[in-house]
Amino acid sequence: MDCKQAGIDLHIHSTASDGTLSPVEILRLAEKLELGAISITDHDTLKGSKDLLKAAGSSHVRVLTGIEISTIPPALYAVAGSFHILGYGIRLNDPVLNQTLETLQHARENRNPFIISRLNAMGLDITLEEVVQASGEAQIGRPHIAQLMIKKGFVQSFDEAFDAYLGFNKPAYVDKYRLDCQKAIEMIIEAGGTPVLAHPFLLRIPDNSRLESLVATLKEMGLQGIEVYYPEHSLEDVDFYSRLALSHDLAITGGTDFHGAIKPDIQLGYGKGDFFVPYSVYDLLLKRQQAMV
Repeated sequence: MDCKQAGIDLHIHSTASDGTLSPVEILRLAEKLELGAISITDHDTLKGSKDLLKAAGSSHVRVLTGIEISTIPPALYAVAGSFHILGYGIRLNDPVLNQTLETLQHARENRNPFIISRLNAMGLDITLEEVVQASGEAQIGRPHIAQLMIKKGFVQSFDEAFDAYLGFNKPAYVDKYRLDCQKAIEMIIEAGGTPVLAHPFLLRIPDNSRLESLVATLKEMGLQGIEVYYPEHSLEDVDFYSRLALSHDLAITGGTDFHGAIKPDIQLGYGKGDFFVPYSVYDLLLKRQQAMV
């Protein structure tokens, strides 16, 4: 297939964070599915992106470096969902970025024992050592704890684990350290990348004018793109986010938020089956980055 006609996926998670496929396995699957371009955007770590770049070699699938950083929303903009900033085309050896991500990873690690302790207090016999052993070299997080809970028969699915125990405001939920969003945006730019607002629909901001105000504030901080294409975005959402990006001179990106077995209904590149991000999105993002050098 001509890569110009192929779909792309610029929002993928590997075993380096909370996905179930390794970067190499993701690349091979992308080749099998004839995707034109992919980006591994693991949470607060560049390991997946680094491993993907090493494996890409002469693959017909184009590879873009990426990351997804958990941040605090700007003041006066309370959101009900997760506030994440994606970064594309970043230099993987940038010292400031790597040092900051190391701090975020330690914060994630420090959170896990508290989650386990809360589960134990509710009578669930589970240890951190068991989670680590079951997860291999992955950066341990709630999805890995949920996996073990399923394996031990405490719950039947990831949804049940999060809805009953691990999700926001649930009995075993422990908040985590997040980076200031302006700092995250500036750090991505300093590393040569393009900062993008991830999945705006998941912010759960019901008022479009309020969302536009948030985007304008983020643009002043240096935001350069919006994730317009996302499996949870309706056609109306895509239309609105596209117009929002155009009116604020922001790049358009898109991806499935693929996690492998953790989100079994989401297929790499194709979401729930009818999802499609055109190759032109990758092409325009690349041209935009080159123009800013």
